[in-house]
Amino acid sequence: MNVALQMESRLRAAFAPDRLEIENESHRHAGHGGDDGSGESHFKITIRAAAFAPMSRVARHRAVHQALGDLNTRVHAIALDIG
Repeated sequence: MNVALQMESRLRAAFAPDRLEIENESHRHAGHGGDDGSGESHFKITIRAAAFAPMSRVARHRAVHQALGDLNTRVHAIALDIG
């Protein structure tokens, strides 16, 4: 299973989001630092879920990274837009 599908599965299970978009931006970073040639090194995640309402911005980011688990170390960069 590719990285984006794994991210989607984990985030849906953890937060039951109303909106979830995962964009692979690896092509924009080809040849730059962190590009491992896999085509799965840079991602942008937009997620909206009621579960985030009581959380601070930092807590939201921590919760998403915790849900992603080992995927955090398999990719170079994850940009987050959480609400």
